[in-house]
Formats: sequence, C-alpha cells, structure tokens
Amino acid sequence: MSILRTPDSDDHPDAALKHLIDAKILLEQRRADGAAYLSGYVIECALKSLWLHETGSSPGNSRPWGSGKKGHNLNHLAANVAALASVAGAKTARYFKAATGSVPSSAIAAWKPEMRYQSPSMSVGDAQVWCNVADAVFIETVAQMRLDGVL
Repeated sequence: MSILRTPDSDDHPDAALKHLIDAKILLEQRRADGAAYLSGYVIECALKSLWLHETGSSPGNSRPWGSGKKGHNLNHLAANVAALASVAGAKTARYFKAATGSVPSSAIAAWKPEMRYQSPSMSVGDAQVWCNVADAVFIETVAQMRLDGVL
C-alpha cells in the first residue's frame, strides 16, 4: 500500500504496477486487446499518482481530476499534470519527463475504457507500442517515486 492511497481506498501507484505486470503477461500470450487496455490504465494510474503527490487528497475531494470520463481521459490527465509540474517548486517536476510528457502525442492517447467492449481491436504490434509507452511512463513516475522514497 502506498502513501498516496485515497480515502476511498484507491491506490494508484500500486494499481499502475499491477496493470503493467498484467499487460506484459497478456502481451507475451499475444492477447493484444487486453494488453493494450491495461496499458492505458498504467498511464492513467501513473498520472493520477503524480497529481496526488503534488496536490494531495482530502476526504471531501478524493478525486481532484474530477469524476466521470475526465478521470479516464489521458489527454486531460496529462495536460493537468503537466501544468502542475511546471509550477516553480513543483514536487512532480522531476517525474514528468519525456515519456510522460509525450503521452498526448503518442498512439496511446486514443486509449479509452470503452475499449473493453471492442474485440478484436488491437494488433499485437500496436499493443506492443502501447505497452512500451506504459512501461516508460511507469519507470519515469511510479518506479522513480518509489526509488526516491516518496511512496
């Protein structure tokens, strides 16, 4: 359990790792749809981890990114985290690097939770690209935060 666990028990850093491991296993089994789907959640959870690290979470506002579809929109999350990381003295600036910053311009920006209803929708090659982006974002964010002792 990470220190960023929200009052409603969401633990975005731990969920990011769980989804990354599962995405890699699915990709090894050539289960492209599942691997791509979980890769999107890796990035969502990593971005939310940065947001929570920067702003915190209070019992009255456990989801500072808003509710509904905004909370799953990688472009919305990345833009808001970029804005937070660009403020002088931001704690998250050291974790918002090239891979994380390029999410809106990468192929995975098309990810959405509704993908779970589309089958088949991804090639193994495309899923590999998405999984690679997810891995790079995870390493820059959650993994580095763990190494730095902030989680």
